[in-house]
Amino acid sequence: MFLENLVFDAVDPQRLGRFWEAVVGGERLTDVPEGFETRLTIEGGPVLDLCFQRVPEPPSEPVRLHLDLLGGARQTQEVERLLGLGARHLDIGQRDVPWVVLADPEGNPCCVMEDRSVYADTGPIAALPLDSADPDRDAEFWSWLTGWTDVAAVAPRSLRHPSRRGPLLELCPEPARKGTAKNRLHLDVRLETGDDPDGIAASIAERGGSEELHPEWGELPWRHYADPSGNEFCVLPARS
Repeated sequence: MFLENLVFDAVDPQRLGRFWEAVVGGERLTDVPEGFETRLTIEGGPVLDLCFQRVPEPPSEPVRLHLDLLGGARQTQEVERLLGLGARHLDIGQRDVPWVVLADPEGNPCCVMEDRSVYADTGPIAALPLDSADPDRDAEFWSWLTGWTDVAAVAPRSLRHPSRRGPLLELCPEPARKGTAKNRLHLDVRLETGDDPDGIAASIAERGGSEELHPEWGELPWRHYADPSGNEFCVLPARS
């Protein structure tokens, strides 16, 4: 298995997708009424697709996964660039911090980070902070799920692609327990040829995750799960 997608729920997938495509310098894959996809390729590292799927109304659940963007020595210029693309400043109670909090065109928070040595070779996305009820437990879960491995960083536990390139997946102590509403951003992992979907489902359960059944969504080729802290993710079938 490997981490393949970062998925955004969006009222206007085209508007939001084009914004993020410009932010990360992505390569457009899909642009249809119900969705938009752009690809971020990290040279010598992971390939991540940013996918935007249409939802009927803006999400209201507090954000449990967001993007930290590379700023560094060019933090001020990067903030100005994002504002020019359609972002806005956002106050989430951050007070005096060295990073800058912005909101994308649909209100999803993102941070433009100050210079940190741990962000060397990340590309435009420095980190993917994910709320966790138990960072040690969830780091082991996500490491098994994605093949990413531990790195020393600021968060209690951080994982990174084995190439040591691309963004960090940071397991951060959650400010509140996960509610019942679906996360507005989630991750997808892709099975590889030879992976047994039912065996993977059993292993997810053994590690504290759970399969989420949504018959109202109809028959889909992927399966929906939650990690041990309740964060949704999807497992996509192996490519033929």
